[in-house]
Amino acid sequence: MLLTLTTTHQPATDLGYLLRKNPARPQSFGLSFGKAHIFYPEANHERCTVALLVEVDPVGLVRNRRGPSGEGGALEQYVNDRPYAASSFLSVAIADVFGTALAGNSKERPDLVDAPMPFHVTFSALPCRGGEQFLRKLFEPLGYQIAATRLPLDARFPDWGESAYYRVELDVVLPLKQLLSHLYVLVPVLDNDKHYWVTDDEVKKLMRHGEGWLAAHPEREAIARRYLKHQRSLFDDALAQLADENAPDPDFVAETHAQEEEAIEKNISLNEQRLGAVVAALKGSNATRVLDLGCGEGRLLQLLLKEKQFAEIIGMDVSHRALEIAKDRLHFDRMPSMQKERLRLMHGSLIYRDQRLAGFDAAAVVEVIEHLDPPRLAAFERVLFECARPSTIVVTTPNSEYNVKWETLPAGKFRHRDHRFEWSRAEFQAWANRVATTSGYKARFLPVGPEDSTVGSPTQMAIFTK
Repeated sequence: MLLTLTTTHQPATDLGYLLRKNPARPQSFGLSFGKAHIFYPEANHERCTVALLVEVDPVGLVRNRRGPSGEGGALEQYVNDRPYAASSFLSVAIADVFGTALAGNSKERPDLVDAPMPFHVTFSALPCRGGEQFLRKLFEPLGYQIAATRLPLDARFPDWGESAYYRVELDVVLPLKQLLSHLYVLVPVLDNDKHYWVTDDEVKKLMRHGEGWLAAHPEREAIARRYLKHQRSLFDDALAQLADENAPDPDFVAETHAQEEEAIEKNISLNEQRLGAVVAALKGSNATRVLDLGCGEGRLLQLLLKEKQFAEIIGMDVSHRALEIAKDRLHFDRMPSMQKERLRLMHGSLIYRDQRLAGFDAAAVVEVIEHLDPPRLAAFERVLFECARPSTIVVTTPNSEYNVKWETLPAGKFRHRDHRFEWSRAEFQAWANRVATTSGYKARFLPVGPEDSTVGSPTQMAIFTK
């Protein structure tokens, strides 16, 4: 099986420092199931490619196994796809051969460990049990661009049909350690098998290599189930650990967000003013296909449905419970068929690229960004401004300067306990102008709610247009 990683980071030969493998010297490593060979087909200042070639000895695997499944068993023990198709053998090789890079260590160049680098990844034969659609569901939310070519069972006999194997090319900009973690976990998941028995230790490996990305992945349950070979007790343990005690429960946040903020803002009916301002901005953009990202309990969706201008309305939220509440609020099950055709509710995360969000005229992000910590806010920027790229984007967020006007809000406290930040007008405008400049948009700003001559309005709104 063959895996290649190519970078155009400059100097590209920095890849050798991260992997601790000299580009000028091919190396081979013994593995319990065969050998791994490392070599560099190209290595110069502009472009560097490292190849990991794994040789699996399927006959040796059977002969060295004791018991009833050892030598003399079924023919499939000798005739299988292990020597050429990427599988859990490749994951083991990555951990053994690139273990230092996978762990995020670099003695020579520690400054490179967390540096995002452009990578082009190629699998010569990758089993995709679930097809190309499942392949995309695994990698696209993590920011990968995918090219997949399905391989025939035998090119000499086209009537035999296509196989479950694909030649796959992935393009992404990530730190190398994160890329290797994704490959380590997801290759066996795609194969839906492992060549060894899994135990509690495998849950620990999944948690270690899935740290920082797996808990919020839309397919985390399918990933955990396949990675752990469908063992229910291990799967339940993994899901319990993925529900990080220190992370906010999205269902709890969705359920309490409106209650807590409305308790503060109710004396000026700020939420109604805010939603009215967003609807007006969307109408003014002449959009017909709109997204409500972080739709919560569906208050904005309810207003959008009243406007005939909007022919297609999508509400997306990370909280299943919030979506259920939205359905009840909108009386979705009893909605007239023509009305129901205009609306779709989707479960998804705003920090992972999602092809379902592409092609819309406008997007509303109402009181959402303040719930994202800085790394996730950066991911959100890429998802919305680089991947989805609607013509108009409307973003609202609290104005921290106005907090002094709330008698019930203690000094220095945020309006909601899940807020990661609350920006002043200058901070919000600096962020919006930076994002607009780097993404090819223009930003203008409007106050929402009663405006004070000193501290401004309680809500600030940015309208981004191409």
